[in-house]
Amino acid sequence: MSNAQFQVPKPYNEPVLAYRPGSLERAEVKAKLAELQSQEIEVPLIIGGQEVRTGNVADMYAPHDHSLKLGVYHKAGEKEVKMAIGAALDAWQSWSRLPWEQRVSVFLKAAELLAGPWRATLNAATMLGQSKTIFQAEIDAACEVIDFWRFNAYYMTRLMADQPISSEGIWNRVEYRPLEGFVFAVTPFNFTSIAANLPTAPAMVGNVVLWKPASSAVYAAHYVYQLLKAAGLPDGVVNFIPGSGAQVGNPVMAGPDMAGIHFTGSTAVFQSMWKTVGETIQDKKYYPRIVGETGGKDFIFAHNSADVDELVTATIRGAFEYQGQKCSAASRMYVPASIWPQFKEKYTAQVSQIPVGVPDDFRNFLAAIIDKGAFDTITDYIDYAIESNEHEVITGGHYDDSKGYFIEPTTVVTTNPHSKLMEEEIFGPVMTIFVYDDDKLEETLAACNSTSPYALTGAIFGKDRNVISYMTDYLRDAAGNFYINDKPTGAVVGQQPFGGGRASGTNDKAGSAINLLRWMTVRSIKETLVPATDWRYPFMDAE
Repeated sequence: MSNAQFQVPKPYNEPVLAYRPGSLERAEVKAKLAELQSQEIEVPLIIGGQEVRTGNVADMYAPHDHSLKLGVYHKAGEKEVKMAIGAALDAWQSWSRLPWEQRVSVFLKAAELLAGPWRATLNAATMLGQSKTIFQAEIDAACEVIDFWRFNAYYMTRLMADQPISSEGIWNRVEYRPLEGFVFAVTPFNFTSIAANLPTAPAMVGNVVLWKPASSAVYAAHYVYQLLKAAGLPDGVVNFIPGSGAQVGNPVMAGPDMAGIHFTGSTAVFQSMWKTVGETIQDKKYYPRIVGETGGKDFIFAHNSADVDELVTATIRGAFEYQGQKCSAASRMYVPASIWPQFKEKYTAQVSQIPVGVPDDFRNFLAAIIDKGAFDTITDYIDYAIESNEHEVITGGHYDDSKGYFIEPTTVVTTNPHSKLMEEEIFGPVMTIFVYDDDKLEETLAACNSTSPYALTGAIFGKDRNVISYMTDYLRDAAGNFYINDKPTGAVVGQQPFGGGRASGTNDKAGSAINLLRWMTVRSIKETLVPATDWRYPFMDAE
């Protein structure tokens, strides 16, 4: 047993590579894209370190090309869920007691592997399976994953260093243990980094995990698991069980040994899971930790002192990067009438230049929507706007799913600040703008604060410092991640801990010590150095 006080290397944010023409990284990812597109893979479940093939398979296709089959994956059911729970609980016996530095070493190694030889693989898999441009893949599947693993290791040691005071003759200390039971990690399609973080943050502090990735993102998730295996993650610590929500989720949630849920996805699903926990709490061995980040209806609010060019750039990037399929994507906007003509002219001219197409053509800024269901939902909103007399479509409005699920970057202007396009999460490349009278700033701020049930991200633009202060305070509860003169997307691990309140989730801030602490349970230890030998107290002595 080691007896030194180890320190984790000080973390730093992984630099974002530029992928300029002629660069080494561009050549590497182009070669990996060609390699992956030339083959179809079979993705099994991984339970207790063993590959499990159920025979119940689903196809994996590239969203931008219906003819590009990436492979098939096996789907878990109740039988496999029970196997995974058993494997996880078996692994808990050794993993939970493994010295922390041994656990951390696995994830630090994984970070270095991803920064080097695995970078092109995970980027290319994310580009093909989730239709991300190389830049969106790089900041997600490479840099943010690396940052999560480096910073979480550092945060864990900082938490463990927080110790109580001791009075004379007493030594008080606390130890940070993993939860008993297993953690259920449910990850979304839109960020490979979330898929990597949700199972590994609890695992790093000693927990065992059942991981259900989104069905539309199993392809990249498979490579994340292979990377963790290459880094030395022991069998059974993370069990990989893709499948349908009901076939996997129901038996997992029914288990008495579930100690926590780490979730990112839809509000309705998260609320359903929370309800199930409440209704079955008497059957649980523990009170499960429930951590979730769900949706957003994220805003940009401009004051008339805003710089129009800055506002245009932030709006385009905030609304349309990764086709608007970010929980943080800007999808509603408030612009004062005095700067609206100038903003509209510059904005529409620039949006009309945005190239949309396949992600392996690096000239494209937008690629495809993730699947048919999402495509239909988004285009229903566009059709509604076209047909409604309260809305005017000023950019885009066209879409085509003949080859891939492509939607133009669409901008709608509404005369109704409570239009459903201003209230409901669309999760696509659709920005809705309300133009307000300059003298109705407070009234419009009130609408911004109350229109949506969500409170994930938001941004304000202006140069008047008094107004910036006023708007920041007025909207203090409207967004868990708040930006001043910047787009409301792109939170960086270690810099802007991510999460929101209201219907957006529990705000347990991924990428911070706050999140890690949720997966720890603390034991207080008091050691009396010289114990008392007389039960009597001084107050009992005679006068």
